[in-house]
Amino acid sequence: MSSDAPLLQISGLDVRYGRRHALRDVSLRVSPGETVGVIGETGSGKSTLARAVLGLVPASAGQILVDGEDVTRYTKRQWRALRRRGVIQYVFQDPLRSLDPELTISDSLIEPLLVQGVARGDAVDRARLMLARVQLDDELLGRLPSGLSGGQRQRVAVARALVTDPAVIILDEPVSALDAANRVQILEILKDLRAAGVALIFISHDLGSVAGVADRIAVIYQGELVEDGPTHRVITAPEHVYTRLLVSSAPMLRAATVDRAERQALRELLHA
Repeated sequence: MSSDAPLLQISGLDVRYGRRHALRDVSLRVSPGETVGVIGETGSGKSTLARAVLGLVPASAGQILVDGEDVTRYTKRQWRALRRRGVIQYVFQDPLRSLDPELTISDSLIEPLLVQGVARGDAVDRARLMLARVQLDDELLGRLPSGLSGGQRQRVAVARALVTDPAVIILDEPVSALDAANRVQILEILKDLRAAGVALIFISHDLGSVAGVADRIAVIYQGELVEDGPTHRVITAPEHVYTRLLVSSAPMLRAATVDRAERQALRELLHA
């Protein structure tokens, strides 16, 4: 696979829940070392996009390539094999959903490596390395998740996603449940990961958080990808009415784009 080929390529993706279209004709690509922010309100389809890429919901049309592999019609067995290889990883909004409350941090971190056949000693060394990468001390390895703060648990969840050296990491609202100080720490870690060549998909409803780390921003509205472009362009010259509303509503971004009267007009148009 060419080094400049996308690690994730989605083409014409449709996902349906019964008769309802959750996603309609969505196309997106993520290259090595690129961070793409996927923005949209609750129910827009952004989490469905992540679930489709992970094989948790079936595509009714379109194609999904992960690191050059067409995974669109994978069986459960094929998905299980792909996940065991650690090619693609997922970080939940709430790390308590992904960290077993009865396992120590060490056991949680080394579990995917043991599944791959890595020796326990080597796996523990790798776990220590990943904790350092997310700015945590390895004395936490013996603790249970309940013994960590919310920010520490989220950093452990990121470390667990990194431990298999994945090609792509999907982060679903990774900072929305954190306070300001922990939010900044997580965002700085994501910047470091981007610099190290990890491809990231940062899903959020908060454009302000995503704008600081994303190379590109993709905007989903009512199941459709309505805008996709470099972060600076999307923020300074948004093309779609919904994107303009998002930009105008972000405290750190709104001053340069849409005044108060126009924001009200945009809201009325979107909710008509």
